[in-house]
Amino acid sequence: MSYPDINIPTDPAAMTAVQLVSAYAAGALSPVEATEAVLDAIATRDPDVNAYCLVDPDRALVQAKDAEARWHSGHARGLLDGVPISIKDIFLTEGWPTRRGSTSVDPVGPWTVDSPVAARLREDGMVFLGKTTTPEIAWKAVTDSPLTGITRNPVDPRTTAGGSSGGSAAAVAGGMGPVSVGTDGGGSIRIPASFCGIVGFKPTHGRIPLYPASPFGPLAHAGPMTRTVEDAALLMDILSLPDPRDPTSLAPTLTTFRGQVVREVRGLTVAYSPTLGYATVDPEVAELVDAAVQQLADAELRVVAADPGFTDPREAFELLWAAGAATMLSKFPEGSRERVDPALREVWAQGDAVRAVDYLDARNVAAEIGITMGAFHTAYDVLITPTMPITAFEAGHNVPPGSDQTTWPQWTPFTYPFNMTQQPAISIPVGTTKDGLPVGMQIIGPRHSDDLVLAVARYAEHILTP
Repeated sequence: MSYPDINIPTDPAAMTAVQLVSAYAAGALSPVEATEAVLDAIATRDPDVNAYCLVDPDRALVQAKDAEARWHSGHARGLLDGVPISIKDIFLTEGWPTRRGSTSVDPVGPWTVDSPVAARLREDGMVFLGKTTTPEIAWKAVTDSPLTGITRNPVDPRTTAGGSSGGSAAAVAGGMGPVSVGTDGGGSIRIPASFCGIVGFKPTHGRIPLYPASPFGPLAHAGPMTRTVEDAALLMDILSLPDPRDPTSLAPTLTTFRGQVVREVRGLTVAYSPTLGYATVDPEVAELVDAAVQQLADAELRVVAADPGFTDPREAFELLWAAGAATMLSKFPEGSRERVDPALREVWAQGDAVRAVDYLDARNVAAEIGITMGAFHTAYDVLITPTMPITAFEAGHNVPPGSDQTTWPQWTPFTYPFNMTQQPAISIPVGTTKDGLPVGMQIIGPRHSDDLVLAVARYAEHILTP
């Protein structure tokens, strides 16, 4: 099954990674020209969005010139050689400070180590544009911090880009780099992908190696943030290469994601759960996701209404999350408690109070949901839900203004359960509300079925694209 690309933009800053590589191979465009176009877009658009906390034009252009020479010689280094990319300011990146959105992290360094993510991208020949914003230690589902201020949604700068990978989502959605890499410990890739109208993929835990080890432990994932599912698959082939520094990383795959993304998926059985059995969803969001699922049913996927059968695990998730945050923050310099985001300070105190027995009880909740989902997927190949029950709300708030909510997991009930189960999950855009705000649909598969999730998402993307 193949899907022809018939709408190729003329502006390099608007091209996908696949389109850029095709243009490089044809000699129609050079990595230098593409990088210059993206840097111009950053200079023009980012003052209104604040997606980047660091931009390094000099380094980017040096890398682009090296890639240009490789393409001219007929020896491209990797799959996405010369494609511009941004990196969330959580990943160690040699030569750049990794401040994690915190004023407590000394920018002086030295910064001499690449994380596995940065190392694989560098080995492939990709062009590093800069680092994208994150809330402090990536702790919440919107993107603002005492260090970098508020990151806004390029679709409507009055609204939040979501988080914690909000800078990456805003960069991709705003034409300030075709692809990025984010982290996801409770929805941090999928939430901003939904709010900004892009693709965000959280693979199976361990599929993308991490170093240093995340204090959020079994909740922590990394993944691609892109404009198309095909671009996400290509990035997965790069990012999922093994790294000895992560003892939890998975064995290499036996096939390629780029080869599997167009596999046949018609005839699969899809469970559709509009609420997971407990969430309240905005009517416009529900209508758009319902319509998308109906189109998939009309396109030869067997869609069955079915809830997985677990209750909301938010209490257990928030305990695990607080414990992880406290673990990281306990290693910060003296005086940091007074400097951190005030709401994070409260989470820090909650994490300090977590007992080992309570932590293990919460881990048992996660295990039970994992068992439930394992059984569920013996009947259903994938599960579809809304990604978010709401659209992007006013920027600068941790919860929707006017709501009675007090913590961010209260307004993102569809994402964090699948960090607890470590399953692959992707958000793809399915339309916009009458106010023009994007809505995302989430596709979840069994653990280790990353290729299947990407293939179903690519088929859905093809069906739903006008």
